[in-house]
Amino acid sequence: MYRKRLGVNVDHVATIRQARGTRYPDPVFAALLAERIGADQITIHLREDRRHIQDRDLEVMREMVQTALNLEMAATEEMVNVAVDVGPDRVTLVPEKREELTTEGGLDVAGNQKSIARAVSKLQEAGIAVSLFVDADRKQIEASHAVGADAVELHTGRYCDAVTEEELVRELEAIEAAARYAHELGLEVAAGHGLDLTNGGPIAAIEEIEEGNIGHSLVARAILLGFEEAVGEMIDAMDVE
Repeated sequence: MYRKRLGVNVDHVATIRQARGTRYPDPVFAALLAERIGADQITIHLREDRRHIQDRDLEVMREMVQTALNLEMAATEEMVNVAVDVGPDRVTLVPEKREELTTEGGLDVAGNQKSIARAVSKLQEAGIAVSLFVDADRKQIEASHAVGADAVELHTGRYCDAVTEEELVRELEAIEAAARYAHELGLEVAAGHGLDLTNGGPIAAIEEIEEGNIGHSLVARAILLGFEEAVGEMIDAMDVE
């Protein structure tokens, strides 16, 4: 028996911070706590609108993270230049729309091969491994291999959102087939989006998937697990002599 790698995404720690414009909670501190308990990688998404993670978070994390730092970002010239300057261990290129709440689907590598290939090449020349966040689609995986990516991260959103058993089985089988095909092409395979304690097991059980990247469900669960202690501490702090 062995454990698949866990990448912990701390974006939504920053979401809470940005909601009030405070200095806390600090996503860097959350990243260090995740590493201390055994996380294999820290993942952050530096969005073009800087809605949660900020440039300074990325810079400080590059100094502090001791495992591996995975930077999710759009495949734009600005973001590629940021990554080259900071030097994360890995970049995961993702689609990005300003109006979306979260990443809604996989990157269309097949439809944008030239521009993505340029981004992949520039990042790799800077010594950064590149993963592409794609749907469980054979065409997108072939295109990911063609542009020279080191890895793919399979989008698990449709699987996690499945309502019927039939839909769940269909989506899981598609992810399994995509993981097998990517592995056959020599790509490292990760998975992420919407995974939690209830649905993550079947994904981790797919042999070719080496890593899961999980964020929102971890942050949400952490809030509830620690809420009683936090309220208790404040009650104690309200005692006066």
